[in-house]
Amino acid sequence: MKQNSDLILASASPRRAELLSQIGIRYTVIVCDIDENCLDDESPVQHVSRLAREKAAAGREMSAALLPVLGADTIVLLDGEILGKPVDQDQAQQMLRRLSGRTHQVLSAVSVLDPGGSIHEDLNASAVTFADIPSAFIQSYCRSAEPMDKAGAYAVQGMTARYITRLDGSYSGVMGLPLFETGRLLQAAGVIE
Repeated sequence: MKQNSDLILASASPRRAELLSQIGIRYTVIVCDIDENCLDDESPVQHVSRLAREKAAAGREMSAALLPVLGADTIVLLDGEILGKPVDQDQAQQMLRRLSGRTHQVLSAVSVLDPGGSIHEDLNASAVTFADIPSAFIQSYCRSAEPMDKAGAYAVQGMTARYITRLDGSYSGVMGLPLFETGRLLQAAGVIE
């Protein structure tokens, strides 16, 4: 456990860690392995919110420190379907071909479990529009490691950025941790003023 940590970050995402550092939050990372499958009767909003909550709860269970725990999850939605992390290069290519030339939604949920057991939650919804992405780029990109641990098989801050024509919402939310909402939750949990 890092000394002087403000909270536990229950996430293996280097992007979430980078974003917390960007706003001056000191944290200790605990990687939680939870089942991320969608429940049968669950809407996309319910799904992403539940995963953020479960990550925070799992982080609390794994931590001996009495610090707030932050859990977050991000999903990509196209035509009401959740595009998760691709399992292989072929699936990554299929996802990017579907996203090419279209607008999709990115939902990022954040949950902060405070030391008293209260949960503070918020959700950010953003819309991302891609230009037509050339097939040669998709094939080359999917041979890199970049799309493999990303919802929808892309990183807004990565190589696909050159094909994003519009982003309505939160850039940090599309990266995986909406900073405005996160800041409000950290205030509510007493982490920051």
